[in-house]
Amino acid sequence: MVNSKEILKDHISKFTTLTDEQLDYVFGHFNLITLKKGQSLILEGDFVNHEYFVLEGCLKAFYLNDSMKMFILQFAMPTWWVTDFDALYNKTRATINVDCITNATILSISNEDREKICNEIHEVEHFFRWRTNKGYVAAQKRLLSFMNNDAKFRYQELLSMYPQLYNLVPKHLIASYLGVTRETLSRLHQ
Repeated sequence: MVNSKEILKDHISKFTTLTDEQLDYVFGHFNLITLKKGQSLILEGDFVNHEYFVLEGCLKAFYLNDSMKMFILQFAMPTWWVTDFDALYNKTRATINVDCITNATILSISNEDREKICNEIHEVEHFFRWRTNKGYVAAQKRLLSFMNNDAKFRYQELLSMYPQLYNLVPKHLIASYLGVTRETLSRLHQ
């Protein structure tokens, strides 16, 4: 079993300094969740009140259009955060789904608890602001890559940033993430 407290502590400590007492207090607002491969965390239409920190495993955030075509928005691996942020922050129903590609262990924190500890500990608010900004930057870079680069470049870029994905994630999901067919992905991998 993973040491969830140490993983979260190490993650937060990379970006801000907290005392051991503060870290214990922050950790006390998280709940440990164990999920099986294929299990859903968020389904389209759900109300979303939590965000999730991945300790072990891999999850995917995705959208299904009216034709049931899947669009992968994010793969969430250890030390990554995932939720339907639109639904969480705007208190609307989820428009995306989040489920497990592998067995996973995650920590969850409610929106209320996150806001509470951010108001109480300035360094925690700094951490969450930094983390949110990093997510916005990553989303912008991905969108710009889609607009400016061909599939081969996007594939090479993905593998250079996350080499473990190719062996961890089924190929049809990588194809969906890249916006190509499974056949095109096979050609790109040659």
